Amino acid sequence: MLHTREIIHKIWDAQGYGNLAVWEDGTTAVIAPGENPVRDGKPPLAVFKPIPLVAGFPMLDFATHDADLLQHIEKTIREAGGEIVRD
Repeated sequence: MLHTREIIHKIWDAQGYGNLAVWEDGTTAVIAPGENPVRDGKPPLAVFKPIPLVAGFPMLDFATHDADLLQHIEKTIREAGGEIVRD
């Protein structure tokens, strides 16, 4: 099961390095923009672009407690068929 705040933390850490791919099993990878990764024959549930999502927050704590960002991450994962909980 995926955890919302853990994903936001990983998105935060990926800033300036690339996008964050998230698979159903919780595996993540920082990938180059435009890259289409596959793990064990499966594409990621979602690929998040860090700069538009978290660059406006002065600190990670603000991002992990922003209701709109939490809902956006959860909606994206659920719409892709994944399970996610807010931790």
